[in-house]
Amino acid sequence: MEHNPWKTISSEPVYESAWIKVVKHEVLSPASKPAIYSVVNFKNLAIGILALDNENNTWLVGQWRYPLNEYAWEIPEGGGSLDVDPMDSAKRELKEETGIVAKDFKEIMRLHLSNSATNELAIVFIAKNLSFEEAEPEESEVLQVKKIPITEAYNWVMEGKITDAISVAAILKTKILIDQNLI
Repeated sequence: MEHNPWKTISSEPVYESAWIKVVKHEVLSPASKPAIYSVVNFKNLAIGILALDNENNTWLVGQWRYPLNEYAWEIPEGGGSLDVDPMDSAKRELKEETGIVAKDFKEIMRLHLSNSATNELAIVFIAKNLSFEEAEPEESEVLQVKKIPITEAYNWVMEGKITDAISVAAILKTKILIDQNLI
């Protein structure tokens, strides 16, 4: 039987913004020793969308990632309010970042990102039956959009050109689903 070996003595918020809340917990560890465990609580879901056309091309978004101080290529991603259907957030993010409107969305995975320090949950969708409109990026986003075959995106993952966790997982799973004729 699985049980929680941690005992929380007290909890105190130490920082909060519109996106996160950091809480410091005084705990007893599984060894019954006093410890401090700080947790970053996310106020939104992480949403990832892998758009796929009939020829198995996909679209990547390139942008400067401030925390990394480097440029990154990723699948379209963004935040989804906890009180909004994740599929609605996926539709919005895909349109905003790429201009793509999809008729079909299918959830393919849920991921906990960095679960030793955060509660961030990512939900990833495959989008199919695509049409194209004007992208509507947020004012803080300077994006490049690139259409490439899923096999090339897979190669970028294997070569380390794509390192974003959501993108890596989505591309690898999608490639497996295609290879198994499940998409």
